[in-house]
Amino acid sequence: MPAHISPPPDGIHLGITPTCWTSDDFPLIGNDIPMEQCLSEIALAGFEGCSIGHTFTTDVHALTAAMHLRGLSVSEPWVSTYFTVPDGPERCARDLLKVLEFLKRFNAGGPPVKTRVIGAAEFGRSVHLQALSLRSNKPEFTDEQWTDLCEGLNRIGEITARQGFTLAYHPHMGTGVQTEQDVDRLMRHTDPRHVGLLLDTGHLTWAGADLTGIVERHRDRITHVHLKNVRGGVHADRTLAAGSFREYVEAGVFTVPGDSDGHIDFDTFLKVLRPGDSYRGWLVVEAEQDPRGGHPPLHYAQTARAYLAEALN
Repeated sequence: MPAHISPPPDGIHLGITPTCWTSDDFPLIGNDIPMEQCLSEIALAGFEGCSIGHTFTTDVHALTAAMHLRGLSVSEPWVSTYFTVPDGPERCARDLLKVLEFLKRFNAGGPPVKTRVIGAAEFGRSVHLQALSLRSNKPEFTDEQWTDLCEGLNRIGEITARQGFTLAYHPHMGTGVQTEQDVDRLMRHTDPRHVGLLLDTGHLTWAGADLTGIVERHRDRITHVHLKNVRGGVHADRTLAAGSFREYVEAGVFTVPGDSDGHIDFDTFLKVLRPGDSYRGWLVVEAEQDPRGGHPPLHYAQTARAYLAEALN
């Protein structure tokens, strides 16, 4: 860790996603940035870990070596679920087994921090990858689809729990679980023993949610946090009112904590999240943005890490 950056409080691990360098939703954005540069800059900025980007090697031994060389852990692997569409559960089961096998092999290599959370989101019927207006095309699940989703999450959550991991659900723009009300419904109808909440400040703020209210209602379910900022000017841009998720991302709707262009009050959010330092786990910076616009990714990573060093101490 850089000498001038103070370490996080006990029980807190700071990570950052590779989406600051290259987009997993839209792989052509930033795909010229190699894995080695991304990992080196993550470590240089003072983070402990990251999620797995689409440009990272699929060779587990090579990936483990590259991350351990830089003292990095996996902050959260990912499983996309499809419980609301035909044949989706079978795909989820196959993908989950692959993730669990990867984690067994990665964790066996002795990373600095053992990975214990698996992120998930329902992408059945989602529109976030399509050239469609987010405002007009949000998926709305039927009662039957809600039941399929919640029961499916309970099943895979139980499987992950038996393997020593926690499933954490991630609300996402352009999907059927996007709003504060969607989150409340999902939490009511999933098993708290097996399904946690991956609270993403950016997606929820964009969807109009009250972050403080969500934390206060679901504090015991929050097992992982994405610290994503929202640029107020882009969010309110009338020319993007009927924009797709990609159009908003390319316009720069997301940025990192500590960026003066962002309008989320992270000082207040962190105080609400951690009264008496109660939250323990990963705080993962995320900013899905085009690295060709604005400052280079390392600048945003260092900005976020410097902000967190001050805000958490």
